[in-house]
Amino acid sequence: MRAVIVAIGVAFLVSLFCTPIAIKVFTRLKAGQPIRSDGPAMHQGKKGTPTMGGVVFILATVIAYVAGHLALTTLPDLQIAQVEPTITALVLLGLMVFSGAVGFLDDFLKVRKRNSAGLNKRGKLLGQILVGAVFGVVALYFPSTMTDATGAKTNTETVGSTTLSFIRDIDALEVSKIGAVIIFIFVVMAATNGVNLTDGLDGLATGASVMVLAAYALIAFWQYRHWCADPSYTQSYCYSVRDPLEIALIAGAAAGACVGFLWWNTSPARIFMGDTGALGLGGLIAGMAMSTRTILLLPIIGGLFVIITMSVVIQIISFRTTGKRVFRMSPLQHHFELAGWSEVNIVVRFWIIAGIGVAIALGLFYSEFLANMT
Repeated sequence: MRAVIVAIGVAFLVSLFCTPIAIKVFTRLKAGQPIRSDGPAMHQGKKGTPTMGGVVFILATVIAYVAGHLALTTLPDLQIAQVEPTITALVLLGLMVFSGAVGFLDDFLKVRKRNSAGLNKRGKLLGQILVGAVFGVVALYFPSTMTDATGAKTNTETVGSTTLSFIRDIDALEVSKIGAVIIFIFVVMAATNGVNLTDGLDGLATGASVMVLAAYALIAFWQYRHWCADPSYTQSYCYSVRDPLEIALIAGAAAGACVGFLWWNTSPARIFMGDTGALGLGGLIAGMAMSTRTILLLPIIGGLFVIITMSVVIQIISFRTTGKRVFRMSPLQHHFELAGWSEVNIVVRFWIIAGIGVAIALGLFYSEFLANMT
């Protein structure tokens, strides 16, 4: 637990104190956010606000991960050695960094062209597919090993699984490794675009991501405390996952980094995360669902992202089939802006919706454990 707390604290402080530096640097480089001409009129005042702020909390997460591992070296009573970096960390941090890189390219093109077009849809889609495919293959085809205190190799599971999962793997829903990689690519695309569509108001996506990542930190730490690979755990009901302490550490670090960033990103935002941050967070959240074996629980944990994504899908289908729009504007947050809600009201109420989804998901996760322990 100490290592997770260290990672959270380091990520928060790095993000909190480095974001103002990023604001000055991006302002000097004239890396301001272009605003869509067809967007809400009240957004025109945000034109020129520095973007690409996701660079800060992605970097903070990586630094915090290293700090957390330094803290692990001071834990002589650790039952299962996780001091050295693992394949799990490679997959999770790789998803965050390289998904963020796709977003960074999009942000860079927007800033360079001085318009909101950026990377075309096909290019962004191919980037998401490539990132999902590469780390999906690593997660499914490269089992990781660990060494316990006696020097024996233990727990050679892969990061991902060839079965679909809800609270844990569902044995009846097994697919091939290739099928599992394809499913994961879809999850990466869904999560990255979901967070990206939610990132339309000051602090909205950041705050929602904090809740989702905190939920995954709790889930992963609970799995660590009831881990099948832990020789000191004698209960018959346990979790077969890879490196749950690593997952908890990275999820906690990312959540802490987002809280530090939120200090500057909340209304009125002094910096935006941009596609750099949105796609980076989406990639990490997808990796969390895969590594904790909770893929089908993700739509509940990230309920707000699902609702906002579906508002776009409904709007497109309705307009193309009937010529009419269901919402004044999509994504959904802009519909309420045009309905007269203040930005702060929308953000806080959407945060409440995000919190409800997280609470329901954690309740389902814990109740399943209790049901099988009694």
